[in-house]
Amino acid sequence: MSTATTKLDEKFIERMKRQLPKSEWESFFAVYQEKPYKGVRVNTLKCLAETFEKISPFKLEPIAWEQSGYYIQEEKIGASPYHFAGVLYSQEPSAMVAAPLLDVKKGELVLDLCSAPGGKGTQLASKMQGEGIIVLNEPIFSRAKILSQNVERMGIKNAVVVSEMPFKLAETFEGYFDKILVDAPCSGEGMFRKNADEALGEWSEENVALCANRQKEILACARKMLKKGGRLVYSTCTFSYEEDEGQVLDFLSTFPDMKLLKQEKLYPHRVRGEGHFAALFEREDGLELSLKEIKENVSKGAEKAYREFEKDFFLSPFAKRLYEIKGVLYALPDGVFDWKGLNVLRVGVRLGEMINGRFEPSHSLVMATDSLNSKRCVSLSLTDNRLEKFLRGETIEYDVKNGWCAVCVDSYPIGLGKAVNGVIKNHIPKALRKASKD
Repeated sequence: MSTATTKLDEKFIERMKRQLPKSEWESFFAVYQEKPYKGVRVNTLKCLAETFEKISPFKLEPIAWEQSGYYIQEEKIGASPYHFAGVLYSQEPSAMVAAPLLDVKKGELVLDLCSAPGGKGTQLASKMQGEGIIVLNEPIFSRAKILSQNVERMGIKNAVVVSEMPFKLAETFEGYFDKILVDAPCSGEGMFRKNADEALGEWSEENVALCANRQKEILACARKMLKKGGRLVYSTCTFSYEEDEGQVLDFLSTFPDMKLLKQEKLYPHRVRGEGHFAALFEREDGLELSLKEIKENVSKGAEKAYREFEKDFFLSPFAKRLYEIKGVLYALPDGVFDWKGLNVLRVGVRLGEMINGRFEPSHSLVMATDSLNSKRCVSLSLTDNRLEKFLRGETIEYDVKNGWCAVCVDSYPIGLGKAVNGVIKNHIPKALRKASKD
């Protein structure tokens, strides 16, 4: 037996033997002797999956349930410049199964209720292609900050990142959303192989019961926020009946207006991935709420300074609607609601800030930039030694017209630079720079 197998709680083993046919016991427990599968998802806001297949420096194998998802052998995908550019998101293969069930469309109002670190939420956003509003919520503020950073890296323009408890959101958004994803906090049984120490150490039958009660409360809040005809996906990374099939039955009996459309359960001995569960519902009755739209709010001086920068940096205008908070400018997505009263970390794209009367662009702006719309694009290939230097925060030499520029790996922005007589000064935030090899 592997180390992971010997750590399995006897009560968990007994539960799984009751749940699975005897003919599958051996193959199920044998997976804990094997390495978990690794996955990566191409961010189609920046790059088509078929395009990345042609330029990928590592071997990719398609994942059946996600068109832009791939199995990958690479151990440290986070070190890839393409990951830094937001072209890739490292995501466990089975975790990609839930979001496609929602079938989100451009222009819809979408909520990811338990979003951090952002795998499923950014997966949804990629399908929306910048149209509509996607609210990404994480109640724990420290995790919400990580979520916000991933939204920035992936270049999502139509997201609102908030940190609130589900009941607080339910008070604001009753009958508002077309689609809702509830990737609920769970007992984590499906992650025993991938995160053995953490998941195994926290498991108990008591924790399973606690999780099931919490999930019931979260689902009730989610249903309240769903409009008539809206759809909801409930997902977990666990095997327990109480949190999966039992939760579905309880939800349906509690709320007769909810209809179950589809249900999937992935076991690691049946698929190439970890354990995952997902159920798709539709609400057959309910309200349809329209929220007051936030108005533009920007000083004349800030708007003038930004528009001058925009004219110099972009070939065509980037921001339609501007919003200013204490000198910081944002590009608002169309139709975004008035968020007053909510703990909001990010709305749309942070464009930059006013410093001593001049506009200073932000890292968020360049990460949401299409390099084809930039007047000055510094394009570095994977084999160019200047790429690693720039990612480490160093200046590089490059012959380009003076001014702000988008520094890219191939054509995918990785950060802002400022060209001065053939030298590109580095403006990647210090916290995001790669560590030196020394």
